[in-house]
Amino acid sequence: MDIDTALLEAEERMTTTVDYFQRELRGVRTGRATTALLEYVKVDYYGSSTDLRELAAINVADATTLLVKPFDPSSKGEIVKSIESAGIGVRAVAEGNAVRVSVPAPSSDRRKQLVTQVKKMAEESKVVIRNERRDANKSIDALLADKKAGVTEDQAESAKEAVDKLTKEYTAKLDTLLEKKVAEIEEI
Repeated sequence: MDIDTALLEAEERMTTTVDYFQRELRGVRTGRATTALLEYVKVDYYGSSTDLRELAAINVADATTLLVKPFDPSSKGEIVKSIESAGIGVRAVAEGNAVRVSVPAPSSDRRKQLVTQVKKMAEESKVVIRNERRDANKSIDALLADKKAGVTEDQAESAKEAVDKLTKEYTAKLDTLLEKKVAEIEEI
C-alpha cells in the first residue's frame, strides 16, 4: 500500500458514509408523501418478512397520499397491517385492488422530534467520517514507520493534511444535507 491508496480508500469510505446518510434521510417523514417512506416496511408474506417494495408498486398519488398496488392482491390485508404497525405515523386503507396511504402533516412536537432524530443521524455519520480519518492517519503512520515503503516525513505530513481536508469536505456535505432536511421538516 502507498499513500495515494490510503487517501483513495479513505475518500471512498467517506463517500459511502455520505451516500448512506442521504438514503437514511429519505426515509424520514416530512409531511410530504414520498415512496421512500414505505420501501423498507416489512410485510409478513407467506411466513417470511419481505420488503414492501418487493411485493407492490408504490406511487405518489398527490402531495399527501401514496398508492400501493400489490402484485398479489391477496396480500393486501397483510400490507395494510404492516404499514399501520410500522410506526411511521401514516394511515393505510384498502381500496379495491390497491392500498391508499395518507401522510398527515406532522405536529409541531413531532417536527421537533424529527429534527432531533435527523441531527443525531448526522452526528453518527460525522463520527464515522472522523473514524475514517483516524484509520487513514494510522495507515500513513504505518507507511512512515515501514522503511521499505520509502515514505518521507514531509510526504506523510502532506498526506495527513489531505486527509484532514477530505474530512472537512465530507463533514460539510453532511451539514448541507442536514440543513436541507431540517428546512424540509420545518416547512409547513
